[in-house]
Amino acid sequence: MSSTAALVFVALLFLATPVAHALLLASGIAMVSLEAIFLYEGILNLYRPTASFPMLAIPFFILAGDLMMSGRFGEYLMTFSRTLVGHMKGGLAQVSVVGSLFFGGVSGSAVADASAMGNALIPTQKKQGYPEGFSAAVNASSSTISVLIPPSIPLILYGLVTETSIPKLFLAGIVPGVMLTVIIFVVCYAISNIRDLPRSPVEEKNRLSLSTLFDRRDALMIVVATGALIWLATTGIISIWLVLLAGVVIAGLHTTFVSRRFAWGKLPADLGKAVPALIMPIMIVILAKGGVVTPTEISVFAVVYALFVGSVIYRDLTSAIVLRCILTAGMMTGVIMLVIMGSSVLQWILSFERVPENLAGFMLETLKSPWAIILAMNVLMIMIGTFLDLPAAVLLLAPIFSTVAAKIGMDPIQLGVMMVVNLAIGLYTPPVGTTLFVSVAIERVPMGAVVKHLLPFYVAALVVLALVSFVPGITTVFL
Repeated sequence: MSSTAALVFVALLFLATPVAHALLLASGIAMVSLEAIFLYEGILNLYRPTASFPMLAIPFFILAGDLMMSGRFGEYLMTFSRTLVGHMKGGLAQVSVVGSLFFGGVSGSAVADASAMGNALIPTQKKQGYPEGFSAAVNASSSTISVLIPPSIPLILYGLVTETSIPKLFLAGIVPGVMLTVIIFVVCYAISNIRDLPRSPVEEKNRLSLSTLFDRRDALMIVVATGALIWLATTGIISIWLVLLAGVVIAGLHTTFVSRRFAWGKLPADLGKAVPALIMPIMIVILAKGGVVTPTEISVFAVVYALFVGSVIYRDLTSAIVLRCILTAGMMTGVIMLVIMGSSVLQWILSFERVPENLAGFMLETLKSPWAIILAMNVLMIMIGTFLDLPAAVLLLAPIFSTVAAKIGMDPIQLGVMMVVNLAIGLYTPPVGTTLFVSVAIERVPMGAVVKHLLPFYVAALVVLALVSFVPGITTVFL
């Protein structure tokens, strides 16, 4: 039955059938081919995931991200990123990387990040004479940082299908997400200096002045940020030594990289405007680490926070925008839910025929060594990720590989982060790279021109993947 489902599923994918429909059709044909009575179990497994309370976190996080991206959240995050690194050689490429780190805490979706950042930066990069295809390559690869920074939709899906703690997955993804940001940033910095790419000068007219310093909205944001920091310090959530270490690191980066074109007077104003957006991922991490609230409750808080900041502080959310965001979130949730329902039926078929247990036994018998099994899992995931979109791949592979990981003593949280890092590479790998297609469409260049620029970014991602796979401590720093 499982072999029939696999053959039909692959055939339907080659016929360009949507993944959700291919899953449903393959599972249905496999069940009918053996015995029609299995259709009853199929129907039960089709609707069982929709009754899950944690599943509500998905539409709420999607809605929160859309509300933020529709207002000035995204604009201020982009401006702040440009102020930090735009003055460097190839500054707009660096903005794309740093911006993806910030946007990841808002959207949790690589595709949303690729679309927002690409439309904002790629046209300007073309005007400044960036090499053909380079802008799309940076945008396609850096946007995958978003799937590791809380709230990550793929990590939520992994947690749901494997019954792993979603808050712990959020915390485990932070360090790999920052590592991926740093290594892609270094690659961009090296290429920009080798190719002598132009800087993105900071506009002096945006320097901080007394009028902007004492603006009522800025004053409110400063009060909120200061209050939050005081609360974090008094409750002991952030150590004073950690604050001092961060200050030393920032000072060192400034001494090493920042040129005289950096407008220090502009930084406080841009930071003050971006603070409400930057607080969002911080609050998610704090709530997740506290363990007091569930992921669904955190997602509801995110929506309330986005509505409050957009309506009261930025004052750019209208009823029409909110309605559009609700409709968009509903449509995106419908697509994801259909994939979840289809994969749930296929997972039942695989479990019924003990495919995960048989695969685990085969790998243990053949490869024996845990590191060889982890390497084999990564190779399989990379191959599958090039043909299957990230959410669908997570839903299909997580139940299978979680059984294998359990046999070799691998923590399910480490497996989840490893899986997301791995399958994220497929988002900018032909032939089914979603962020790659988005970036190519925005820059309007041949895909071949983009792929040749992606080679160093593949190497960077593989380095992070290797560290996450074979150094378990990387995913347990905040646990």
